[in-house]
Amino acid sequence: MRELAILTFTSLDGVMQAPRLPEGDPAGGFRGGWAAPYWEEVMPHVAKHAMASPYDLLLGRRTYDLFFAHQGSDPSSPMSAATKFVVTSSPNTLRWANSVALTGDVESEVTRLKNQDGPLLQVHGSWKLIQALLAHDLVDEFRIWTFPVLVGSGKRLFSAERLPPRLRLRATEAVGVSGVVMQIYRRH
Repeated sequence: MRELAILTFTSLDGVMQAPRLPEGDPAGGFRGGWAAPYWEEVMPHVAKHAMASPYDLLLGRRTYDLFFAHQGSDPSSPMSAATKFVVTSSPNTLRWANSVALTGDVESEVTRLKNQDGPLLQVHGSWKLIQALLAHDLVDEFRIWTFPVLVGSGKRLFSAERLPPRLRLRATEAVGVSGVVMQIYRRH
């Protein structure tokens, strides 16, 4: 049995859409990049607290393509070494090493993965996938970095119809002097 953790960046008002790149997720005319000024300080903290232990990735197709474009050519990247389970309707177009297509029902596929032996499954980005995981109560842990910015509109991690069960704070820590705060919550 293995667990599933969401690793995400949110604004203070809960938006998770396109934190680093302005063109990261243009849905709804959104222009991202709101976390970019903090990136250099935050990423070593993320690597230390969320990516140091072995993990596999569970990604939506859009996030997979975005990550592949920025890290796929670097075989020394921890993401390159991880197995990447990708929810996709185009399984024959996965080009990154260690990629496995998931083409069936999300709830069934993820339940099957969680019932296998293996390292932690981490979901990065992948808003639509996260909403499906929340709807089927498949998330064991939330690893959230909250940035001191207000974005206004955009895709939010939590919505009224997709609230997780009661959570217990496992860890919290300020990241340097930037005002970014890490919070790790477990299901209660």
